[in-house]
Amino acid sequence: MEHFLQALLLGLVQGLTEFLPISSSGHIRLVALFFPHPAGKEFDPGAAFTAIIQLGTELAVLIYFWKDVSRIVSRWFLALFGRFDRKDPDVRMGWLVIIGTFPIVIVGVLTQKFIANEFRSLWLLASVLIVFGLILAAADILGRKTRPFEKMTWGHGIAIGIAQVLALIPGVSRSGATTSAGLALGYSRPAAARFSFLLAIPAVFGSGLFEAYQAVHDSAHNPFSWPDTIAATVVAFVVGFVVIAFFMNYISKRTFLPFVVYRIVLGVVLFVLLGAGVIG
Repeated sequence: MEHFLQALLLGLVQGLTEFLPISSSGHIRLVALFFPHPAGKEFDPGAAFTAIIQLGTELAVLIYFWKDVSRIVSRWFLALFGRFDRKDPDVRMGWLVIIGTFPIVIVGVLTQKFIANEFRSLWLLASVLIVFGLILAAADILGRKTRPFEKMTWGHGIAIGIAQVLALIPGVSRSGATTSAGLALGYSRPAAARFSFLLAIPAVFGSGLFEAYQAVHDSAHNPFSWPDTIAATVVAFVVGFVVIAFFMNYISKRTFLPFVVYRIVLGVVLFVLLGAGVIG
């Protein structure tokens, strides 16, 4: 029962933080610190569990942006076989999502073991929360915020795809990195966030399905059972869908300042707790 409640809590955290520019992986790491664990050993929810519950939040993206996704996918396939205008913005968007996904797939595969070990420092997490909070603030303040979603260029789409690679570092935030890049390139807040969410779909689904396959053959190393994981994924989906609706409405009218302040405050608090020896 204890593990079931822990899984539900992590699913809730995943749903609340995946689409906000505050880092879902960083928050899951911090919440897991306070779960019961042997002395000197941190509780690890496991890469498989983390990747699988992300499927819940990405399913929320798929449903929320279903009109966009279905239109882009159908027109891309028609254009591929010469049955639709290859210069259509939706066809270009389909290619941009595909090409923009390559950087994180390549880097993720090549550096998977390194990231899993070298990037687990809480000092690094605290630093990244603050630094990328400031980067988000600069992009939001200095970006022109005039370019619409439909005018995404090849160069900009690839640049934002490269920015997504930074999400491999806990604390950066996938949506934070890609949205910051979009804002810096002059796109409006809704346009930057919209492309950010669409760009994440293939990478997260690919990672989650791969980890699910791995988990089937390595269940001994997963702290959560399949019922726990499935329940957490459902919670992540429901909460994530609500958060997307809130976030898209919010940024159409307001700035990213509250998220910037939150990141900086959390980073400072984390530094204080580490310095005081409260957490190690």
